[in-house]
Amino acid sequence: MLTSTRPRNQLSAEPSGRCPRAVRFFTGDMRQCGQWVKRQVLIIQLLDGILRGTAQVMFVSNPVSGLFILTGLFLQNPWWALNSLLGTFVSTVSALLLRQNSHVGFMFTPHLREAIFAGLHGYNGTLVGMLMAAFSSKGNWYWWLLFPNVFIPVVSSALSSILSKWDLPIFTLPFNILIYLHIAATGATHPYFPEACTKSHYIHTFEFSQVKIQPKVHLHHSDSLANLSIPQLFLSVPVGVGQVFGCDSPWTSCLVLLALLLCSPAICLHALLGSAAGLCSGLALAAPHEEVYSGLWGYNSALSCIAIGGVFYGLTWQTHILSLICGKTENYVCYSSSEVENRIIKGVLMSFSALFCAYVTSATSKLMSVLALPACTWPFCLSTLIFLLLSSENPAICRLPLSAVSYPEQNRHYLRQLRMSEKALSSCKGERTQERMEG
Repeated sequence: MLTSTRPRNQLSAEPSGRCPRAVRFFTGDMRQCGQWVKRQVLIIQLLDGILRGTAQVMFVSNPVSGLFILTGLFLQNPWWALNSLLGTFVSTVSALLLRQNSHVGFMFTPHLREAIFAGLHGYNGTLVGMLMAAFSSKGNWYWWLLFPNVFIPVVSSALSSILSKWDLPIFTLPFNILIYLHIAATGATHPYFPEACTKSHYIHTFEFSQVKIQPKVHLHHSDSLANLSIPQLFLSVPVGVGQVFGCDSPWTSCLVLLALLLCSPAICLHALLGSAAGLCSGLALAAPHEEVYSGLWGYNSALSCIAIGGVFYGLTWQTHILSLICGKTENYVCYSSSEVENRIIKGVLMSFSALFCAYVTSATSKLMSVLALPACTWPFCLSTLIFLLLSSENPAICRLPLSAVSYPEQNRHYLRQLRMSEKALSSCKGERTQERMEG
């Protein structure tokens, strides 16, 4: 999802920081490692691309973060983790064989492989491979489940050709489409691809082993605010982040958060805040406590919050913190009234996106339950695309072009340099105009 293919003739890309160089080598998008990998054999490039593809599910292009996430998936279920790894491999290799890149219609040359080896053709394969194994009632080690991953590059290419007209990413739309097609085409009685399905009087819900992947939208008679378990409620916030991969293990969720923190503290913070916003929305919509505790109301909001909170918009984790405590910022830092107003607007925009996504989750769950289909990440895709199409003349709402998108701290550095260059250019033009008038 992160298109870290910024042209080399653009502004300096490395943000200045106080952390040691050895630490910076493993943080961010590990650009120096990526430059080294480009000079290696195809196998090493492919391994780096698979790890980045695993992490790209969370808008992270960092192979070490991908390794942490894979470790967490193995803790949840070794078969699911292996299937997700193979799904990433199959979709990445398929993109190589089909000679695809991030921009449909361009000629395939070695430098255009950056999109593939950055994991942009692998993250949907991670989710498809993981949840295909999770949905199956055939048991572990059923290799035919890898078959749908072959079609990911085809669906991704078709969607890219449409959404690129508006400079929009495809997100996890290929994953949602292929999962829906597979479940609708097979069902619980299929002899080769049976799906684990349970039916109740209120809703059709799919279950995989221990984890339910679609929130029920009716309140159990024993569920009330007085019966809330505060420890489980707090634990559901990180678990909601882990549910992006369909995992309800707190240990897996902690490793996912550690992977996000390694790449970008801003992404980690926004993931937690988005999950908390989804949790609160679930309680406001009278969701069963069991569904809230399992994190099912948090994962879509977490993804939406990350996307709006600094990845595709020019927001940083410092700006978001200041927007949340704007009433106290005058005690620490002196800002102009317009700057404080812009920070408030940015914080409100990000909060609205997470809350809006939670309400879309509820609506999507109700609609898809009629067809016995899970919500998957449709709420995240729909709500985030709506917010990315938002038009505003406010300078605080600045959407980055896909060619310049990176992790939030990098985006902040890029926008800061862009503004400095614009000021220098306008100052230079003013001096030339004044010289002409004097001459």
